[in-house]
Order: sequence, then structure tokens, then C-alpha cells
Amino acid sequence: MFEAIAFYLFAFLTIAMFYIAVTTSQALYALSSLAAGMIFISAFFFILGADFLGAIQIVVYSGAVMALYAFGMMFFDTTRDVKEKQGNKAIIIGLSVISAALVVLIVAAPIVGNNIEALYPITEGAGNTQEVGMVLFTKYLVPFEVAAVMLLVAMIAGIVLAGKKMDLSLTLMNEAEIMLMKEEDKKVLS
Repeated sequence: MFEAIAFYLFAFLTIAMFYIAVTTSQALYALSSLAAGMIFISAFFFILGADFLGAIQIVVYSGAVMALYAFGMMFFDTTRDVKEKQGNKAIIIGLSVISAALVVLIVAAPIVGNNIEALYPITEGAGNTQEVGMVLFTKYLVPFEVAAVMLLVAMIAGIVLAGKKMDLSLTLMNEAEIMLMKEEDKKVLS
């Protein structure tokens, strides 16, 4: 029963976060909700008993979204004013408290329950992490190394592309120079 409640709660939260990521017009809100959605996806792995994959989901995918977040901060125009809608704070606080209580209840439920048994127990003597490591570094060693090299090349390319305009500082420019730079960028794009 606890697994079903946890599944539906995390499914709702995941869909809600990805809905916000798709529908919002603010880049930073979209990236924040995308990171939250990736963390909620890791909850499914923890529910299924795949702790290693859940941790990898948090570290790799949420870390990648945070890197995307950093690039978003660099590339988007953060000098313009952002007008946020102020919602009802009582509703926001109430939903936050209810969500936090449900998450704590779901995480604590297996500790309290004595009759919880895995449907597909893992191999005796080897943990989840060891099994994944054996497969990853024997059967899939070459694709793993190729992916690492491709990520390194993409990171270097991103740094080179970001560094092309690093000689300009928006904080040291006056308003007229910033407007002139925006006009030049519009001419280049059109």
C-alpha cells in the first residue's frame, strides 16, 4: 500500500514539475522545475529498491540540469526586470507542508513496516552497486569511455562558445552601451 501511495504522489509531482517546465515563460523557473522533476524521477528508483540508479539519477541528470541552469544564467538576459505573480501565500505554505509530510511518511513507512518483501530479490553476495559496476565496466566499457570523451568535447566546446563575449561586462557598461549591444544582436539575428 505504501508503494502505491508513493508512486501516485511522485507521479503527480513529476508531471507537475515537467508541466511547469514546459509552460512557463521564465527560463530560470523552467530549469528549476526541470531539476525538481529529475529528482522526483529518482524517487521511483528508490521505491523499486534500485538505490544506485536513484543516486545516479540525482547526481547525473540533476547535475546536468544544474549545469544547464548555469549556462542559462550566462546566456539569458538577466538585466531586464522580471515581474512575478504573487499567489496566495497560505495556499503555497499549506501545499508545501502537506507535500513534505507525505514525503516523510512515505520514506519512513518501510522502516516501520515489518512485512515488506522485495518481489525480485537481488543476487546473493552482490549488491546493486556491484552488479551495475560489473556490467558497466565489462560489457559496456567502450560505450562508457566514448560517452565520457563526448561529454568532455561538449564541455570544452561550451566553454569556447561562452568565452567569445567574455570581454564585455554588463555591470561596467552604461545603459546606452547595453542598448546598442542589444540592437547589434537583433541585426545579427534577423
